[in-house]
Amino acid sequence: MRMRMKSVLGAALISVIAPVAAPAAMPAGVRTATMTKPVDTMTLSIGSGQMVVLPQTMSDLFVADNNVADVQVRSQNQLYIFGKGAGETAVYATDKAGKVVWSSVVRVGTNITSVGTMLKLAMPEAAITATTMNGIVLLTGAVAAPSDIEEAEKLVQKFVGDGTQVVNRLKSATPLQVSLHVKIAEVNREFMKSIGVNLLSRDNSGGFLFGVSQGNAGTIGGTAAAPTYSFNPSATATTLGFAKRFFGLDLISTLDLAESDGLISTLAEPNLTTMSGETASFLAGGEIPIPVSSGLGTVSVVFKQYGVSLAFTPTVLADGRISIHVRPEVSQISAVGSVKIGDLSIPSITTRRADTTVELGSGQTFMIGGLMSNTQNNSLDKAPFLGDLPILGALFRSNGYKRSETELMIVVTPYLVKPISARQAVLPTDGFKAATDGERIIAGQTFSGTSGAQRPQPQPAPAQTIPARDRVSIAKPPKASPKASRAAAIPDAGFTLN
Repeated sequence: MRMRMKSVLGAALISVIAPVAAPAAMPAGVRTATMTKPVDTMTLSIGSGQMVVLPQTMSDLFVADNNVADVQVRSQNQLYIFGKGAGETAVYATDKAGKVVWSSVVRVGTNITSVGTMLKLAMPEAAITATTMNGIVLLTGAVAAPSDIEEAEKLVQKFVGDGTQVVNRLKSATPLQVSLHVKIAEVNREFMKSIGVNLLSRDNSGGFLFGVSQGNAGTIGGTAAAPTYSFNPSATATTLGFAKRFFGLDLISTLDLAESDGLISTLAEPNLTTMSGETASFLAGGEIPIPVSSGLGTVSVVFKQYGVSLAFTPTVLADGRISIHVRPEVSQISAVGSVKIGDLSIPSITTRRADTTVELGSGQTFMIGGLMSNTQNNSLDKAPFLGDLPILGALFRSNGYKRSETELMIVVTPYLVKPISARQAVLPTDGFKAATDGERIIAGQTFSGTSGAQRPQPQPAPAQTIPARDRVSIAKPPKASPKASRAAAIPDAGFTLN
């Protein structure tokens, strides 16, 4: 069984509390103090110790917290310090004159002294420094990849145990770049029906006209003996007409039938790449000018963007996960809700926008916006009382039916990416060649080449041989005698052309 001695100093060896030499006489009312911070730093594991040899003999010894570290005195210039519990304390040793002989901050933790050795064995290429502070382990330095940051933290946490907190402040040597792949899919379908009845009659005896119209009505002309009938076909519907003389009456009737079925689909896949913490934006669309009155009869123009836009700000976390603030938007110009000022018509913009912040891993996908709407609208226009008559009431009313379905979905996938070689970047125009006159006229080709072919690459210039007549040789100038003129010492002496 190991016996642990307390820090008890014999009277012959050292005193725990020694009187300090009286300071020199100072003027009345003036007080001064000297503050000394520990010079050295010592890191110990619980249950381990270290021998300290002092440069001078000591007289007094001070330990701030003997529950963290204890001291055993071997002689007047030797100390043995060993760790007792997790934490931090200070140790001071002074001589008889009160001068600090040695001072140190002692940090004690579980397996603290072996953390650096373990990290060097597990990750030899990483430059990681483990520092113990107040019962925690602070990891600083740089690693090669973001995945090494999480791995280093897990290794240290397993090594020191769950009772010690690990604070990770490691950085990746490779810049963290995030590529965001966004798919915006929208389907819009509209279906509309309308039915309108038109009836017009003329009395041949007195020329009396009577008509019921919903939409475009026909006309009756000519004389009673030779009447003429004409129809006014609808520009947005199919018009069915009937004209005949019946019981002495000239009758003309039209039936307008309109039905439209439209489908609009939009698919956009904007891809953006930016560094961690930076904001990237994308716009595929345009800008429309909007006049704005600025007072005193002047008008200024403000441009409003529309189309498919995307802005996102990624932040790569310590464990390799990605926090993304993403703002996708889909907008288009619409005549619905437009404003007309004089002869100027200002269109409206229909917008579907999402703004959210999520956290996920590289390659994981999430849907941040989904919209599905189904709208039905029935309208009936009729004459009062007459439109409610059975059978004949159909001549005095028209009806319309409209249904609209819209579905919008936005899917986002982030990736941690690295730069690639230029040879791996394949473009759609690689291998494309314009057709020659012969290929265009004779063969009818609009282009030539093979899709995906290797595009031209920069080539180093070949080594060139300098002709003999252009070579330059420099000879050493002859040694001038002390009596030589200054002209013999010019810098280009000995320079000749072959």
